[in-house]
Amino acid sequence: MTELRISTFNLENFDETPDLADRIVLMRPQIQRLRADIALFQEVHGQERPGQPRALHALRALLSGTALEGAELVSTKPKDDGVYNERNLVVATHLPVLSRQQLRNELVAAPTYRRLTAVPPDQFAIEIGVERPILHVELNVSGRPLHVINVHLKSKLPTDIPGQMVDTFTWRSADSWAEGAFISSMKRMGQALEVRRLVDQILDHDPDARIVVGGDFNATPEEIPVLAIRGQVEDTGNGGLSGRVLVPIEQTIPSSSRYTLFHQGQGNMLDHMLVTRNLLAFYRGSEIHNELLHDESQSFATDRKFPESDHAPVVATFDLS
Repeated sequence: MTELRISTFNLENFDETPDLADRIVLMRPQIQRLRADIALFQEVHGQERPGQPRALHALRALLSGTALEGAELVSTKPKDDGVYNERNLVVATHLPVLSRQQLRNELVAAPTYRRLTAVPPDQFAIEIGVERPILHVELNVSGRPLHVINVHLKSKLPTDIPGQMVDTFTWRSADSWAEGAFISSMKRMGQALEVRRLVDQILDHDPDARIVVGGDFNATPEEIPVLAIRGQVEDTGNGGLSGRVLVPIEQTIPSSSRYTLFHQGQGNMLDHMLVTRNLLAFYRGSEIHNELLHDESQSFATDRKFPESDHAPVVATFDLS
């Protein structure tokens, strides 16, 4: 293999819904355009068939007729042999898979917290565990391991506080909304810390390891979750850690085109691909396919009008010849 294309794409609640055919019509050309050898997907739902474990039937249908048709799909999953009902992380590839693991408060214990605005009040502190696992897949690329870490960090939407919701969109008080946002930030940072600890464990074992961390970070490049995973020397103050810094490949894209999601008319770069510095020797460029990205925060911007994903895919190309 010489050229290697790696992509990340949040498919936005991809499921066997009544509009699946409409979604595939719009999204299959997006998959074809990726020309990905390794694709990291987020928000992939599982489907059931009589007498069979839950599986990724909708995703298989989307990939049909693309370069990823028949690819191995490595997914997050519960303890049984199926996949989660909702929001799986998936790595799709034809490359040999050497190993897989998923982490959910494995390297970072869930903190405990007593909610201040809950009704009735918490009598004891509760665990604030992360909502989604991290997926780590080790692949054989031209005879050398490549570590691929797929992430979907907690969104900025506040976590529900018991007794403080009038309805799905209305809070009873400003301080309960603030506390919900605080709890969500704990979940998001717990995931980010676990990713960084995983990266450091890999580098402890092999200082020359090639690592790609990609996915929906629900954070812009200058926000703490992304900075925590990057581990740049400007933050640690330790030049001896320079070999462990992760580099965001989107920096080579002009700033005017550097966004993967629209919110209230503002383009935000929430989907990232971070790589170890040793991969920069082979890096040839990146793409963000955001030409037709819509803004779901606008009035009447329903899924019926916009059945495609509200995220843009990101692709990075490497030349390993």
